Amino acid sequence: MAGVASLAAGWLLGAAGVCPVVKRIWTPSWVLFSGGWCFLLLALFYLVLDVWNRRAWAFPLIIVGMNSIAAYLIAHLFVNFIREALLRHVGPHVFQWAGAAYEPFLFGAGVLLVQWLLLLWMWRRRIFLRL
Repeated sequence: MAGVASLAAGWLLGAAGVCPVVKRIWTPSWVLFSGGWCFLLLALFYLVLDVWNRRAWAFPLIIVGMNSIAAYLIAHLFVNFIREALLRHVGPHVFQWAGAAYEPFLFGAGVLLVQWLLLLWMWRRRIFLRL
């Protein structure tokens, strides 16, 4: 109910002209609108994972969630190193197999895969960064 109410309130504020729904400057209507989506997604994940007990598909997300501080640090501190290493070890042409339009997407997916594999390695060795 909170998700639907928040989503509707944000949309109504924008539609009525009170406050436009603009993500770039985080208007109050945008906060309500995006918060509504967050509540709805939280409810969906709760339903699927906890009520229906369907968890196998969420394994990649569990790996990231169990070491979220490490994921944040890897994404911000090691991304350039991972990019350079991918280009050095597999070459730039590997990411062009689907055409030039998809090269940035495939390159980003490769970087993301390496980051996730680092988190998987840490998870298997029970290495967790905690505050």
